[in-house]
Amino acid sequence: MSAKKFSSDAVIAGQRGVTDEHNSIKMVKKRKALFSAARGLVRMSWNKYNLYNLVQRGVKPKDMSNKTLFQQRWQAKKDTRGYHGQYVINERQWKTMFKPNLPTANTKLGGDDRVPHPSVASLTFAEMERRLDFIIFRSHFCSSINQARQAIIHGNVFVNEKKLPYPSHRVKDGDVIRIDPQAVCTLSGPVGKELTFTPKDYQQPWMFLPDYLEVNYNTCSTIFLRTPISKPGKVEIPSPFPPEVHALAYEFYVRKGKTS
Repeated sequence: MSAKKFSSDAVIAGQRGVTDEHNSIKMVKKRKALFSAARGLVRMSWNKYNLYNLVQRGVKPKDMSNKTLFQQRWQAKKDTRGYHGQYVINERQWKTMFKPNLPTANTKLGGDDRVPHPSVASLTFAEMERRLDFIIFRSHFCSSINQARQAIIHGNVFVNEKKLPYPSHRVKDGDVIRIDPQAVCTLSGPVGKELTFTPKDYQQPWMFLPDYLEVNYNTCSTIFLRTPISKPGKVEIPSPFPPEVHALAYEFYVRKGKTS
């Protein structure tokens, strides 16, 4: 190899190294911004900084008493969207999914009649729960919504035994969703051998299953049973925010739809 050729290859390799390092730095900065304590937004992730933001919301709740009604609605929209898919579904996409006519809940279905029934607006983001990436995260197969998206895009997720590399795919009632055990974040081991379950740090606060999912951890599969509903004293959609905040976010989008 000539000295000139060797020098050219070295320069290209050096440029690639610089580019890889630059991309790595950008990813770190993006991750820090995602879980920024200053913004304090709660995300769909087991990340320890996300857990810190969640705890801080309980320790230092936001004072909304001096805010106008519009400001309260806007803040509720910002907070709820921060958790419900903001960084995987942009506002334009969400507007096509948003349904102002929410289903009427059966107030006598399950629970004590003496317990107040939450506002139907608490189901504002119910349609998102049909998305494939949401289901994989809710089933605890991945530690974040982004990791769930990667598992789907890489062909590790099947719907009714058909490979679907589309995170935005919305399933139907009764669909069976299965993930390759090698792609499950808490399982490790060689292919073809029994895998070892290893809990992840900081995952415990997120270990709850919504009633509309039936998960089988032996087969790494989930059945989507039905659309989420609300019951007396309970909303099935997992969220760090109470129904009152969801109601404000719902009002924001309804009014925005009327004026757009």
